[in-house]
Amino acid sequence: MKIKAILTGATGMVGEGVLHECLNHPEVEQVLSISRKPSGITHPKLREILHEDFLDLSPIQDQLTGYNACFFCLGVSSVGMKEPEYRRLTYNLTLHFAQTLLPLNPGLTFCYVSGAGTDSTEKGRQMWARVKGKTENELLHMGFAHAYMFRPGFMQATPGLQHTLPYYKYFGWLYPALRKFLPQYVSTLKELGLAMINVVQKGYFKPVLEVPNIVALAKG
Repeated sequence: MKIKAILTGATGMVGEGVLHECLNHPEVEQVLSISRKPSGITHPKLREILHEDFLDLSPIQDQLTGYNACFFCLGVSSVGMKEPEYRRLTYNLTLHFAQTLLPLNPGLTFCYVSGAGTDSTEKGRQMWARVKGKTENELLHMGFAHAYMFRPGFMQATPGLQHTLPYYKYFGWLYPALRKFLPQYVSTLKELGLAMINVVQKGYFKPVLEVPNIVALAKG
């Protein structure tokens, strides 16, 4: 089964990394990137829609059919943000996007990037982890053919990409030691992208993937 994917977040580090793997993977036939700003990437497999308001997808809804995967890599940092606004830009936005896609693509596999430490109980002390946990829980019960929650930790950046976060550039030299001594928290951005592609084609035995699951799934 060739993959036709909708991808969000192409102008961020994670989304750009996943897009890079998609465009270079023989089993990915087509990618529709939806973002607020141009990605600056051109490729025969890639089509791009620029759309400002992700809480209102009605103007582009008729272009969102015929896909069997969604790689939802869009996200915002919670630093300096109050819970209502973070919830709106994380939970509300993601759920609206997913609810729009579901009836248009009944066989779609929805892959959501949350993060290590996400709180499935929705009751922990960390605000971002509770909101991410609630988002994951809602996606898992929404009715997609398949839904997988990806929880990456520290990731080695993919060389040559534009949107690597600054602290990854500064601390990238630590990657070999972290991978050796804390493998449960460390992967590469390439492994995340490959794992998301592989889960669409092969599935996985559980819906919430921590770092060791991501690394294992990346191997095929």
